[in-house]
Amino acid sequence: MQNPRDFSFSKRIPQDDTRERLVCDTCGWINYTNPKIVVGSVVSHEGRILLCRRAIEPRRGFWTIPAGYLEEKETTEAGAMREAQEEACAEIAIDQLLAVYNIPRISQVQLIYRATLVRPDIAAGPESLEVRLVEWSEIPWSDLAFPSVHWALGQYRSVLGREAFPPFSNPPGETGNYPAA
Repeated sequence: MQNPRDFSFSKRIPQDDTRERLVCDTCGWINYTNPKIVVGSVVSHEGRILLCRRAIEPRRGFWTIPAGYLEEKETTEAGAMREAQEEACAEIAIDQLLAVYNIPRISQVQLIYRATLVRPDIAAGPESLEVRLVEWSEIPWSDLAFPSVHWALGQYRSVLGREAFPPFSNPPGETGNYPAA
């Protein structure tokens, strides 16, 4: 087995490809870089919404819905449930897919579910400074961490009381190419 230090990579367009990639100068192996998948949920309980105040960057101290990166060998539903557990010590029941957002600026695809709390017991996990169940009028709109949190909350509200609906996507005019926060 060769020592990884024996390899060097350069960016170039491999034969029969159309995009620049990292290619090993020694053996020609191509390191494909793919988008990250984020999973999360708008979680409700008795008309209130679960919000988590971030304890980590980016956007430490801002509010969000429980969400994070999908792990390998994990379904998107299981990932959303795990994120709610990690961030808010919350056990949730997934209802249905609420939205799929494309954020090409940071190479993310976000799958956001509609969910309910199985039990009202919540507590801040290691990635949250605090967690709260808030009424709609108490949502700290100016202190939400990301545009997609705004989108998900608004789209969630628009389908309240509906049992089924097609998943949403980025709102009209929202390309996901907004500047870094």
